Amino acid sequence: TLVYGIFRPGNVYTDPATQEILGFEAIEVGSAKVIDQDTDVTTFTIISVREDVRIGDRLMPTEERPVESTFYPTSPSKQIQGVILNVLGGVTQVGRYDVVVINRGINSGLDVGNVLAIAQKGAQIMDRFDRRTVELPTERSGILMVFRLFEKIA
Repeated sequence: TLVYGIFRPGNVYTDPATQEILGFEAIEVGSAKVIDQDTDVTTFTIISVREDVRIGDRLMPTEERPVESTFYPTSPSKQIQGVILNVLGGVTQVGRYDVVVINRGINSGLDVGNVLAIAQKGAQIMDRFDRRTVELPTERSGILMVFRLFEKIA
């Protein structure tokens, strides 16, 4: 029996510096299996859903992708500087165990298990005494580990 994933188009990930399209997010909505197939029409039955299936959702054959359960933290083979493009789950602040998308991937030399420092850019504030804008220093705010890699994003 053929099983398909039901996906909804999500974000288009672009590099903030170059505006190059890095990838497209596919939000998994559920899964369905083929129950009948004619030359032009295929009938499915939905076998699981995470949220309502809507017009415009896409069906794609599911791919077997093993999930690594053991990671070996390592430093990247070279210096990597990138940007967090998205925090998955609809939140704006990153917390422990949140999943983020970064604008670096296999092409940048990343590997599964690589650990990267996260730096928070300093805010710009107004100096109340001499009325000029001052940029606060960038500070280390955490670390992340790469667990899933694509060509241009992780």
